[in-house]
Amino acid sequence: MNFDEFSKRISKIENLPLPGEDSHYKMAPENRVIELQKLKVDRKMARKAAVLSLFYPDKLQNTNLLLTLRTTYKGVHSNQVSFPGGKAKEEDATLLATALRETHEEVGVLPAHVHVVKKLTEIYIPPSNFEVQPFIGLYENPQPFLKEVNEVEEIVEVSLTDFMDDSVMIDEILTTSYAKNIAVPAFKLNGYTVWGATAMVLHEVKDLLKQVL
Repeated sequence: MNFDEFSKRISKIENLPLPGEDSHYKMAPENRVIELQKLKVDRKMARKAAVLSLFYPDKLQNTNLLLTLRTTYKGVHSNQVSFPGGKAKEEDATLLATALRETHEEVGVLPAHVHVVKKLTEIYIPPSNFEVQPFIGLYENPQPFLKEVNEVEEIVEVSLTDFMDDSVMIDEILTTSYAKNIAVPAFKLNGYTVWGATAMVLHEVKDLLKQVL
């Protein structure tokens, strides 16, 4: 879809109710859903983080979604596809400030150039004990992305057409932090398997977009 048209239509989601956890759980293995429901009482002690679901035009003015492939490191989210974003710092006035700062640090997008459309449903990630606040934003006049090589292995530019195609939603056998060789709901985007919290947030984004596109 042409980005100008997309920008007009996505503005309509501002007043839509969030699909929330019901949408998240459709992309979560049954074990994870049970785990999340049990751990709700512990979420107040979680560390805070924020991410940005960023849409922008490519050179042909077609709409893309930005994701990143994390570098390999000693951690539970090593080498996974994710949104730009990260943990909150004391100097961040809000979690939105966190999402914008981290996006700037990871891929070079200036906060002033992002139009924030909507705050999404927060999501708890048990393996890393993070409560993550996602946001949807528009990057109307994109400059070349500048990846932070210590955090970002690859920039993953997903076309809106591919993202909205239901055939990219799959089940894949994976070994996770909580189970071995289980069927995990995922998105197959640009050859990458996108699962876990990122897939859960993506599903809420997709549910919102389906109502306006």
